[in-house]
Amino acid sequence: MKKLFLIIGAPGSGKTTDAELIAKENENISHFSTGDMLRAEVASGSKRGKEIDKYISKGEIVPIEIVIETITSAISSAKTNIVVIDGYPRSIEQMMELDKYLQNHNDIELVSVIEVDVSEETARERVLGRARGADDNNEVFNNRMRVYLAPLEQIRDFYKAKNLLKVISGEGTIEQIVSQMQSFINSKI
Repeated sequence: MKKLFLIIGAPGSGKTTDAELIAKENENISHFSTGDMLRAEVASGSKRGKEIDKYISKGEIVPIEIVIETITSAISSAKTNIVVIDGYPRSIEQMMELDKYLQNHNDIELVSVIEVDVSEETARERVLGRARGADDNNEVFNNRMRVYLAPLEQIRDFYKAKNLLKVISGEGTIEQIVSQMQSFINSKI
């Protein structure tokens, strides 16, 4: 059985970096970044990549079918039994679709949803400071924050009710955050 950990957080919360470092330190953990997987598809120039780009370039949510297919194929192709996916879910619809998927697949257990909590000021500084691409400007950042925050309370409530939500502060150093997250994941596996 595969054990799944989801990591959510605002743009710039550090969720991808944290998860990458944990996977690098632990050969029994596979990490997939929803954003990176979607950006890689865009970079490939494929028809699906062009479709995805229409949404990403505006900071909007990519259609559910594309994201679910991306996530589920990542889980099944993972070479380890512990899988960490960051950047998912970003909407109530994505959360419900994954929940439905997991109910029909007994070979995957959602162990926890870890929220990396940061202030909007910290998130803005990090995103605009890294300026990695076209989706890292003020207008797109504001839209991405709106998109992230709109369903957040419902996502938190849903996973709290299932006793799956773990909130970790993303305001410390990378080392502190990774250490806390890694200890938590290790306590669950």
